Amino acid sequence: MLAGGGLAGIAWETGILQGIADEAPDAATALLDADVLLGTSAGSTVAAQLGGGATLADLFAAQLSEETHELDPGVSIDRLVEQFTAALDDPAATREERLRRVGALALSTETVSESVRRAVIAHRLPVREWPQRVLRVTAIDVATGELLVLDRNSGIALVDAVAASCAVPGAWPPVTVGERRLMDGGVGSSVNIAAASDCDAVVVLVPSGETTPSPFGDGAAQEISSFQGQTLAVFADDASLAAFGPNPLDPACRIPSANAGRDQGRREARRVARFLGVS
Repeated sequence: MLAGGGLAGIAWETGILQGIADEAPDAATALLDADVLLGTSAGSTVAAQLGGGATLADLFAAQLSEETHELDPGVSIDRLVEQFTAALDDPAATREERLRRVGALALSTETVSESVRRAVIAHRLPVREWPQRVLRVTAIDVATGELLVLDRNSGIALVDAVAASCAVPGAWPPVTVGERRLMDGGVGSSVNIAAASDCDAVVVLVPSGETTPSPFGDGAAQEISSFQGQTLAVFADDASLAAFGPNPLDPACRIPSANAGRDQGRREARRVARFLGVS
């Protein structure tokens, strides 16, 4: 499971996996060969990249490249948090009602066009067709607040599914799929662990602190602990959080986040290997 966290999250998750591969290659192989790849928001990009057969070495090198096709949305993370807080600040409202309010925010905000944003997402993916292996990405219907778990049987192109999962309200446009508009799957949860309810064990990479709160519940750590099977979670440590900088949507965060992720992945490798039962 690859959680949400902006461009910093994409870079960090790639770095974590590369660091694990440095110290425990068999553990990295076991992760990449998992029965299910599940991505939310930033994690949907990494899941789709891995599902398409991209190598860790190539993905990590791309994060370290000064050249990028990523765009700066021109909005601060503090401003986005302020907007989300205002939309969600009604304890009497249901979860879906609060998510619909965020959806209304997404629809009303002026951003780049869908086609421009789609081109950015397409450039991230080495393969733009759904793989035969099990790949799931999450998105939310802006009109209903419903969480959607998208896969190759959903009738939605992979690029559109990943673009929807990464459509941060207030920063990027919702994605039009037929008569529906879809936004970031991480609005309600950065991990969406319920989408892995058919799995016996999960490894979760979370590019945020273990105590980071959530608008719904106490955060990712509590959500992961509620899973019925075995779990191992890797949260960003203090060094990684510092590397992310003030805005995880700023393309400038990619290189420090990737390097911090690799360093942390090396430190976490043995713990991951023990959980997976490999050397």
